[in-house]
Amino acid sequence: MNPLEFQDENEISSHSSVERAAAASRSTWVSVSVNICLSVAQIGIGLLAKSQGLVADGIHSLSDLVADFVVLFASHHSKKDADDDHPYGHQRFENAASLVLGLLLLVVGIGMVWTAVLKLEAPETIAKVQSIALWMAVIALCAKELLFRYMLGIAKRIKSSMLIANAWHARSDAASSFVVGVGIIGNLAGFPILDPIAALIVGIMILRMGWGFAWDALHDLMDRAIDEMEISAIRATLLETPGVSGVHDLRTRKMGDMIIADAHLEVEATLTVEAGHDIAVDARRRVLERHRVLNLMTHVDPWKRPDLDHENLVRQTALG
Repeated sequence: MNPLEFQDENEISSHSSVERAAAASRSTWVSVSVNICLSVAQIGIGLLAKSQGLVADGIHSLSDLVADFVVLFASHHSKKDADDDHPYGHQRFENAASLVLGLLLLVVGIGMVWTAVLKLEAPETIAKVQSIALWMAVIALCAKELLFRYMLGIAKRIKSSMLIANAWHARSDAASSFVVGVGIIGNLAGFPILDPIAALIVGIMILRMGWGFAWDALHDLMDRAIDEMEISAIRATLLETPGVSGVHDLRTRKMGDMIIADAHLEVEATLTVEAGHDIAVDARRRVLERHRVLNLMTHVDPWKRPDLDHENLVRQTALG
């Protein structure tokens, strides 16, 4: 499953920027509360129980707090109206936030991998873990999985890639807690080296996810086009507009989780300028209503019916 997969493309139209910002704020504050409790408990118990994996998992939870506040900051600024300096609005705060989240995951992952490697180079320093660490890992796993499902549900409902990135950040925590739990079980069973190995695996998982989010956000900030399926849907809506005979040069780019697009519409060449303008306005209205398009710039091109061209050619030949 693609972490950035959305539901029906038309669903975005039912949520205003204010509603989306409110949903983002609400889900993120829930995440903040959960991560504060988990990070304190995991790091504290991890130190007492001498589990490097659990401490690493707690640091991961702590990094979620920074990620959550990045989301809150971006959500606050992205709902601002357009102004002279930002005529298309401030939605790209969300793309920038996704990039920051990805970079944050990369930094956390590198730190965890480095610490685990140092431990593996000196296995004699690995202490035997106490059983309370396992109970904490299980509690963290359940809490993070529930948090992931809650956040992903809201993110898909309002179609926010920033919130989806943050939700999958929570899922990475759940996966890391599972790996840490396995490592602790191995340590308790007499294989102490499994605890730092678990921390190493968690670090690699976080690195991979951070790279994916950062790379996608970077391309969105560079005006990457939306996927071909959604472009085809927008093209179909334009072609369904009465008076539109063809569409070409349809181009798109991301603005937060919304889309900025421009297209050339082919209309009957014999129509008046006013009639062609009305067709373009109707086409724009349909696209904005049916798709997550923030703005559509249209250009009207003249189009001649092939049968009329043939009649004119026959007439000219007869006169000649």
